[in-house]
Amino acid sequence: MAGPLSNLRVLDLTRVLAGPWCTQMLADLGADVVKVERPRNGDDTRHWGPPWVKDGDGEETADAAYFLAANRNKRSIAIDLASVEGQALVRELALQSDILVENYKVGDLARYGLSYAELRKLNPRLVYCSITGYGQDGPYADRPGYDFIFQGEGGLMSINGEADDKPGGGPMKTSIAVTDILTGLNAAIAILAAVESRHSSGTGQHIDLSLLDTMVHFGSTQIVNFFATGEIPRRCGNESPSLMPYQTFPTADGHVIVACGNDGQYRKFCALMGREDLTTDALYSTVKARNVNRRGLQREIDMEMRKQTSAYWLAHLSGAGVPNGPINDYEQVFQHPQVVHRELRVDLPHASGGSVSTVRNPIRLSDTPIDHRLAPPQRGQHTREILAEILGKDAQTIQMLLGAGVIESVDGQRNAASSEKTTSAPEVAMPRP
Repeated sequence: MAGPLSNLRVLDLTRVLAGPWCTQMLADLGADVVKVERPRNGDDTRHWGPPWVKDGDGEETADAAYFLAANRNKRSIAIDLASVEGQALVRELALQSDILVENYKVGDLARYGLSYAELRKLNPRLVYCSITGYGQDGPYADRPGYDFIFQGEGGLMSINGEADDKPGGGPMKTSIAVTDILTGLNAAIAILAAVESRHSSGTGQHIDLSLLDTMVHFGSTQIVNFFATGEIPRRCGNESPSLMPYQTFPTADGHVIVACGNDGQYRKFCALMGREDLTTDALYSTVKARNVNRRGLQREIDMEMRKQTSAYWLAHLSGAGVPNGPINDYEQVFQHPQVVHRELRVDLPHASGGSVSTVRNPIRLSDTPIDHRLAPPQRGQHTREILAEILGKDAQTIQMLLGAGVIESVDGQRNAASSEKTTSAPEVAMPRP
């Protein structure tokens, strides 16, 4: 069954994470995503190893596993955008596309004749989405940026991490590149909104997505509190600034999460611990009182929770109707009965001859289910196919373009581990040329 976006073609001029995450979401929903990569290098994340993708013989390829996370269900064509012929090919592809997504620095694609202003003349229905660090205008518009930078600059690190007066306290970024992921999701939402608007207007539009804008917006719940009170939010580790108990607690052999969102759940929790006195004590009987006097309550709860194992508490908290959860590593996540049932690991045959594992898209549609149909491609894997199918190029023309170095096809690149492998800084970069 065709996906809900199977009538749309996306020209993907993105790399690294924010843009590719957006286009993978569209690809998972059925869109034909044509990923344009640079010859010889391709997407930056192909080199962010180890670990590396392995072929059918168990040998390492030139592609890092990181690339797999955001490039499923796409076709790859390798084009040299610095060449006039390569720019012409991209313009031809834009003419045959509904959506273009790019994450070049502001103004760079204009140098290649590929700006929104120029492409809309060729294809007025084109929805053109630009993803940058700071947006298309403003005093910082020309600056490059990285996910890590925006976690700090956009305020997240001021509230993430243990409190300054505790061991290990201080600013902390998230281990996942949350700025990139959220920007990619916002871009996908914006694109679908623009496509819907096109139904009535008949024309596309330009979408301006900024990593900084996204990160500031992400902090809205804390920021609105700041607007209301003038008090700057601070780091509080695994605690909630507005609920108690709503945090991790030590057990006899580890930690568990307890999340009491109301007085009823709190009373059940106290009854389970055999500490009903904590529900009648005026210091702890209401949400407001528990917030004000949280340190004293935490000492009482810590003392009780350390008396039993994590398994004991997880079983009994669930039985008592108290929201709770374990702290799993990723091996435990994929042994979780619900994760196994929902088949969140997806294994796909790879062009190298082996198979690769990706994480299932979380969207579940009853009538047009998502199809995890294509493994992340090798660089230039579909160059010949795309040029012939979409642009109608004959074999002779394609061979001429290959010979001139305008394009690259997978049959001409090395797949095994080789000198193509490079080490890369571990931080997730905001894509830029």
